Amino acid sequence: MTRVRAAYVLAVLTIVTLAAIPLQWLALRADWPMKRRLPLLWHKIACTLVGIRVRENGAPAQERPLLIAANHVSWIDITVLGSRMPLSFIAKSEVAGWPVFGLFAKLQRSVFVDRQRRSATGKVAEEIGTRLSDGDAMVLFAEGTSNDGNCVLPFRSALIGAARHAMGDDEAKVWIQPLSIAYTRLHGLPMGRQFRPHVAWYGDMEMAHHFLSVVGEGAIDVELTWGEPVEVADGDDRKALARKLEEEVRRMTAAALNGRRDDASHPRIDDGALFSNGEKTANADAA
Repeated sequence: MTRVRAAYVLAVLTIVTLAAIPLQWLALRADWPMKRRLPLLWHKIACTLVGIRVRENGAPAQERPLLIAANHVSWIDITVLGSRMPLSFIAKSEVAGWPVFGLFAKLQRSVFVDRQRRSATGKVAEEIGTRLSDGDAMVLFAEGTSNDGNCVLPFRSALIGAARHAMGDDEAKVWIQPLSIAYTRLHGLPMGRQFRPHVAWYGDMEMAHHFLSVVGEGAIDVELTWGEPVEVADGDDRKALARKLEEEVRRMTAAALNGRRDDASHPRIDDGALFSNGEKTANADAA
């Protein structure tokens, strides 16, 4: 059944993608406003087809320039975040060469970072700064790699500080907003530590097998928790800022994985992302 479902989802996604690629390419070439909206529509369709239900606590900041500092669990993060608002990603340079995913990243106007060449950081930061100045919301997976979904790794401070410096104007302000991504349920059941690698993609996991497994199973709940945006000025300590963001994301992630939520918080559910396999109910250990 999972193979049949995976084949169906891939067939529909392929049709949608083949229609969207030339439109997005033209939008980028002609600098049409739809270049920001078309990826949003594609990710919404993908979430619905795969069966990803997104819950949000809080909301993305309205201030600009905005850099979003998030933890990173899986390639699924891209589709989850891409379905919420127009944004672009700061990705490692290897992604640009990946089959299919590399093309998608380019069409979503990602900025690619070569972490092996420190000399390239300045150029990349300048590009990020330009995009921020133009009003683009940029997502930085601040750990620098993906994790197993059960923890948050230390945040790297280099690009956080460099992006602020690249804005050029000493008087300019940048807002950085912490964001927690937590995968909480599978088929309606608490996912638990032992099942989270079904969604998490890290280490030396093989991409094709993981992709087909996720698409074949579907029925994933993910919780996004938006922290308070931090206004950053020139001269602020980037290492202290990175620690502050890391601590906030770690706290929000732990709360989501353990099912704790502020009583005043009312998560928004994306009703368009329905479970194709349906929800099952049973007792299971929480994360």
